[in-house]
Order: sequence, then C-alpha cells, then structure tokens
Amino acid sequence: MTNKTIRIGTRDSELALWQAHTVEKKLNDLGYQTEITAVKSQGDILLDKPLYELGITGIFTKTLDIAMINGQIDIAVHSMKDVPTALPIGIVQAAVLERASEKDILVHKGNLDFLHSNGIVATGSLRRQAQWLNRYPNHEVVDLRGNVNTRLQKLKENNWNGAVFAEAGLDRINLKPENHIDLDWMIPAPAQGAMVVVAMETDIFCREAVAKLNHKQTEICTEIEREFLKTLEGGCTAPIGAFAEVFENQIRFEGLLCSLDGKDKIHIEKTISIDSYKNFGRDCALFVLDNGGREIMIQIRKDLNK
Repeated sequence: MTNKTIRIGTRDSELALWQAHTVEKKLNDLGYQTEITAVKSQGDILLDKPLYELGITGIFTKTLDIAMINGQIDIAVHSMKDVPTALPIGIVQAAVLERASEKDILVHKGNLDFLHSNGIVATGSLRRQAQWLNRYPNHEVVDLRGNVNTRLQKLKENNWNGAVFAEAGLDRINLKPENHIDLDWMIPAPAQGAMVVVAMETDIFCREAVAKLNHKQTEICTEIEREFLKTLEGGCTAPIGAFAEVFENQIRFEGLLCSLDGKDKIHIEKTISIDSYKNFGRDCALFVLDNGGREIMIQIRKDLNK
C-alpha cells in the first residue's frame, strides 16, 4: 500500500460531512490514508433564489469539480441526485455506494387535517412541487432552500403545514422527527438515497481505491434513472422522477414527467431482465417523450424562461 493520502472533498453541511466521513471510514478500513477538505458551494450560499432560477447545472458540485481539477482534492463525495448527468471533462464516476432509502417524506406539525382541505407545503424541488400539486391541487407550495438543518428550522418558524424531505438525508444525521409520514406515492429524484464518489480520470491510484466501495446493483439502478433523466431533460430543469430496483433477475422501473403546475403527468412502469438494462432508461424516456412528454418539456422551458 502506497503512503499517498487521499484528499476527500466535500461540502461543509452536516449531511455532506457525514457522507464524506462515511467514505473516509470505508477507505481507512481498507488501509488507505485520507484527509477531508470541506468547501462551501454556491448552492449553499445563494439561498434567496430557487435553484432552477440560478441557471447552473451542478450548483452543489461545481466548487468541488474546480477544486479537483486544480489539484486541491483527489476525490469528491456527493449526494448522487445533485450530480449533473454529464460530468466535467476529466472527472469520472469512481464508485456508487449502496443506496439508503429512496423515499420522500412529509415532515409535519402533528396535524394532518390539512391533507383533506387547504394547506401550505414547502419544498425547493420542482419534482416534489409538481407531484404534490398533482395530488393536492388546492394546496399552495412555497419554496424552501438551505441544508437539512436550515430547512427544518424554517418549517418551525413559518405557518406552513409541512415540508418534503428525502428520508435518507434525515436518517443519516439522525434528524428525522416523529411527526412525519412516508410519501409512498411520490416518485423520487433519479439516484435519490445514493452517494457517488468522483475522481480524476487520470488518477489511477484513487480510482482503484474507491472502486472497492462500489455497489453494483445500486450502480446499475442509478445508471438507468440518470439515463432516463438525461434523455428527457436535455439540459432543462424539469419535474422528473425515476426509480429502478432489482428483484431476483429483474429490474422494475418507474418514471414520471410532470408539468410545473402538476396538472399534466406522464407515468411509465416497466420490468425487464437485468441482463437487458443497457439503454433501458433511455428507452423509457423516449416512450414518455413520444406520449406527450415533448409538449410538456416545451411548456416547461417557456414557463422557466418567463
């Protein structure tokens, strides 16, 4: 084993640091030396605008990409759902760790009566907003930004009935309140609940080290989900959900595209043999596009460019 210390780059939020320390421990257990470098991303600093208005893909990953290209860090750890489907030239996916819960949950204030009447729910995600409005068209959805701790505090301070969170994020830092319900009907973001480690393509030492952490089933499922996303969005932020899971020798996939207001929804559910997973995500996306998805995407672009 070489004496090279692997420098792990991460955002400085509690959740991001938890993820980085998890990777660090796994590498240490394999005999590698590591150190963690935390940086603040633009996505954490600019909290006064919805993410889609910032017009940047990979707003949470860009700072770490630059640090890696400049040689300040060797690898970076991300929530995979935050990572653009096209990585910067020279940076490659080195490992996908075994997935935690993919589910969205609603954190509420102890009273769920609003689900049967009028209510205000908070989320910074177009996907969650559209699916919520599709199910509860008489509700108001307000924007919610910041790290997990900030968003939970904002929920307490405002007159909202609830806010939508990824279950995995709250579980990882032991912040999931008792007052929550699983949103089993909400299709998650592509790769939600999965962590990815990226490295420089030319860094064979780090790539070989990190590859030992890869979980093949999670890698396959997230590849399908992200391929679905990439084929649909074509560089445009849109309310897109995707989830693939392996059972026996099959992969079941569920995908969704919504209009921003949630009124229009195209849903696909399909199962194939695990041996046939290549291009499966793309084929499912093309089905959605051919069955009304193109028109929805055109309208989304118009709405976001107003």
